[in-house]
Amino acid sequence: MKIPFVKMHGLGNDYVYVDLKATPLDPAAAPALARRVSPRRVGVGSDGLILIGPSAVADARMHMFNADGSRGRMCGNGARCVARYVYERWTRRTPATIETDGGVRTATISFDAQGRPAAVSIDLGAPRLDAEEIPCRGEGRVVDAALKIPGCCEAPLRPRLTCVNLGNPHAVTFVEDVATAPVEILGPEIERDPFFPEGVNVEFVRVVGPERLEIRVWERGSGETSACGTGAAAAVVAATLVGRLVRGVRVAAAMPGGEAHVTWRADGAVVLEGPAEFAFEGVIDAPELGDPVR
Repeated sequence: MKIPFVKMHGLGNDYVYVDLKATPLDPAAAPALARRVSPRRVGVGSDGLILIGPSAVADARMHMFNADGSRGRMCGNGARCVARYVYERWTRRTPATIETDGGVRTATISFDAQGRPAAVSIDLGAPRLDAEEIPCRGEGRVVDAALKIPGCCEAPLRPRLTCVNLGNPHAVTFVEDVATAPVEILGPEIERDPFFPEGVNVEFVRVVGPERLEIRVWERGSGETSACGTGAAAAVVAATLVGRLVRGVRVAAAMPGGEAHVTWRADGAVVLEGPAEFAFEGVIDAPELGDPVR
């Protein structure tokens, strides 16, 4: 089976995208395909795999798989890339609605002076903040709460977490310096801690000022990534909850891959803005998958 794909990224948060209209791939094959294409040295190289298919309730359906083959409910950068793909390859319509496992989201493309797509913003909806909605094993809202992790309970490895769900779960901890933050130590420990029965994405955040954050992200199922759209949004919500930001302000979220902008609006919705770029196209030769499903 030959599978055409497009490589796209939002701030370096990159995925392999497969158009199910052109290649009706059996979704049961997606976890193995994600594990195959994601390695940087022996695969295409990506943070995972996203299938773009038709939807009965939206302009497109997004099926997301992390680099380890696990299913992801939502990806802010991924959904923004899907919106641009659907605009350029399917509909020429914006705004567009994208169905995800975390709900239907609306994305809008903005254009430069030459009429070319310049950025994509997406309405992530209102954050869910109760522990059962994260999900985690706390009670009520988990805001600036200490989490005891075996082997990581001594300063500076004693994280205080604020938990946010924006279609997928996030745990945000504030640090003095993101460059020296113990991302590779604490990231996987928090991700797999029993406090989070479904795992969690972890954000290490420095509040630079009233309109700017610096962030590094450890993504569930993928490890540290260049950027995470819902992670940036979760960081803004968490910083607001602990009193370090003011709600309604458009905040620049600086990550290794570049800057996104996040606004937690007065109506409750969190809006994420940033670039969504095509990188290249290719074909995966996967004879082990057999013929496409028709």
